[in-house]
Amino acid sequence: MALTDFEESRVSDHDQKRAALGYLQEAWAEAKLDGIDGDCLAQASLFTAFLEFVSTYGEDAAARFAEGLSERIRNGEFTIERARQ
Repeated sequence: MALTDFEESRVSDHDQKRAALGYLQEAWAEAKLDGIDGDCLAQASLFTAFLEFVSTYGEDAAARFAEGLSERIRNGEFTIERARQ
């Protein structure tokens, strides 16, 4: 079964997001090894991400996206279960 153009773009977008996450995880790990505090990394990452959102989509769209973050955080979307030993 052949993929439609829409399906191919979705796969490509998904692959790009996974690759981007890999790059960010590597950069994060390197910065931690250099002694950069995780909180500082988080704040710098959020600032950079919102800078990109605003430059790509504009202030109103970025603000609408940010408005939904508190509920997503409360719903556990960004929580990773840690294995207990």
